[in-house]
Amino acid sequence: MSDENQNHDEPVIRDKRRIDPETGQVRQPAPDAGEATDAAGATDAAADAAAASAPADADEDVLTVDDILNAAQAEVQEPTDEHLADLKRVTAEYANYRKRTEANREIERERAVGAAVAVLLPVLDDLDRAEKHGDLEGDAPFATIAAKLRGAVEKLGLTPFGEVGEPFDPQRHEAIFQQPSDEVEVDTVADVVETGYTLGGTLLRAAKVVVKTPL
Repeated sequence: MSDENQNHDEPVIRDKRRIDPETGQVRQPAPDAGEATDAAGATDAAADAAAASAPADADEDVLTVDDILNAAQAEVQEPTDEHLADLKRVTAEYANYRKRTEANREIERERAVGAAVAVLLPVLDDLDRAEKHGDLEGDAPFATIAAKLRGAVEKLGLTPFGEVGEPFDPQRHEAIFQQPSDEVEVDTVADVVETGYTLGGTLLRAAKVVVKTPL
């Protein structure tokens, strides 16, 4: 009988009073085993989520907008050799482009002016013939008009050439007659039949001349 009393479990008394008789404070209900497990799991899940949202490596540098701007500013202030080479190449290409553009613009301008002046060449030839005949001497009205016309075309860049006594140049002169002579050692212009003209660097018309050739 004594053995049965010793093996019998003692009763467990749980104090479920809401008010603690010793402190007088309201007791918080203790979570049971299931609730404790759920709470622990929720805590672990929150910790995992926080760890996932945090940087993988707290020591690893993270680039910001300021970092990128500072790097770009440093690159501008201290360009690399490669960038300097690219800059020199682009500058040279732009300089060559400007030279070509200006040269083409000047050529087109001379072409347009030449087309306009070409229609006046017969008038200038008539003035040359009139001058040879003495019709442009003095202050005659015809002489004044001739001087104004010649001055106007010279302002446009038209330059006459072809003088008696200058060496014959097949690139600028057109020989319409040759006279053998012992007075010259090289081909020389003996007479100018029609004046030649250049416009800037362009030969607008060759001069028609009589040439003395050495014997």
